[in-house]
Amino acid sequence: MESGKNEQLPRALAEALDGFRRYLDGERARSAHTVRAYLGDLQSLFAFAAGHGVETPAQLELGTFRRWLGTQSESGRSRATLARHAAAVRSFTSWALREELIAADPAVRLQAPKREQSLPGVLQRHQLDRIFNGLAEAAEEGAPLPLRDRALVELLYATGIRVGELAGLDIDDLDADRRTLRVLGKGNKERTVPYGLPAALAVDDWLRRGRPRLATADSGPALFLGARGKRIDQRQVRSVVKALMEGLGDTSATGPHALRHSAATHLLDGGADLRAVQEILGHSSLATTQIYTHVSVDRLRASYRQAHPRA
Repeated sequence: MESGKNEQLPRALAEALDGFRRYLDGERARSAHTVRAYLGDLQSLFAFAAGHGVETPAQLELGTFRRWLGTQSESGRSRATLARHAAAVRSFTSWALREELIAADPAVRLQAPKREQSLPGVLQRHQLDRIFNGLAEAAEEGAPLPLRDRALVELLYATGIRVGELAGLDIDDLDADRRTLRVLGKGNKERTVPYGLPAALAVDDWLRRGRPRLATADSGPALFLGARGKRIDQRQVRSVVKALMEGLGDTSATGPHALRHSAATHLLDGGADLRAVQEILGHSSLATTQIYTHVSVDRLRASYRQAHPRA
């Protein structure tokens, strides 16, 4: 959050926002992305409230929150974004109550719109085959970046991990013998994720032939490196995957999250247990995992005919 914007707020609101930022950074172990999003949401709320005469947290009311959410909705914000806005408000007022900045929590009855249950983009098997065949061909010459790209895409699809989790991987997070990966997910929760032989071979090839040629004194233990030898960042990963998706020309799927969606969908299509997939993906709620259980009517009918004794 830019300090200049914070200084434009009434002093009490600005100080509350700074205190809440320290709370998010230190006590809740929120991801950097969530912290930025929540602080941006509250900056917007406080600016709106200040424009309506609010100068202190104690003057914030349920009606203020609802009017602010209404303006956000009118400006075209998605349901998911509005739900995050509401979550940021509730998190702030809960903290402010504990800090005795407010006498009662005005956001207790604040309701967010239900998230849209749109189905994520999923790659078909033949599309994945084209991606991986192309990556393998590019890696044959042994140049470090094609070796890296092949390994990271194989690992993203094999494990379904998030792009931020992939960028944060260290070499020691790999257990090559068991073909498992130690992942630090949201809320600093650690989980172990298995991966298959194609990913294992691609990662091993990267570690033997690619990474040593990029590694520098700044590389540290990072598993994946950028062209200058530092730990790869999420932007670089997204750029690699986006180019591959666009190269297909026959899919609406885009970005690393499409590989996560595809991995989850294909696991469930293959008969994996829903709770096992929840553990692999690192979802805190089973309801989040259930979005991947979408199936076609034809598949449902086929399963019914095969399984029901009076079909």
